[in-house]
Amino acid sequence: MASIFSKIVAGDIQAHVVAETVEFLAFLDINPLAVGHVLVIPKKEVDYIFDLDDETYAGLQIFAKIVATGIRKVIPCQRIGVAVIGLEVPHAHIHLIPINNVDDINFSRPKLNPGNDALAATALSIKEALRT
Repeated sequence: MASIFSKIVAGDIQAHVVAETVEFLAFLDINPLAVGHVLVIPKKEVDYIFDLDDETYAGLQIFAKIVATGIRKVIPCQRIGVAVIGLEVPHAHIHLIPINNVDDINFSRPKLNPGNDALAATALSIKEALRT
């Protein structure tokens, strides 16, 4: 069965995309820990990140690094935190989360509930930052 992320890749579910290549996709988390929380995925559906072939795994990490630079340009923060949990969606993915302290990346914290307009504006600013 296709994961929700595969449905996003296929265009069956809308997402606020910030970057895309032939192999990878980055989009905003709709229930973020912080403004600018982005999910980075391979378009190929593989459940567990360490089951990715080496080339895809390395490419995903490099793509995540590029996306993180765009996030950092537009979201005030000390760092972009990186997390791979892998339990909530059976599709390998990396969380990129703007943080100022270690608790900012605590997934047991209440999530934000930004509206569609706020997500669209954040996605656009990150996308524009990646163009420069």
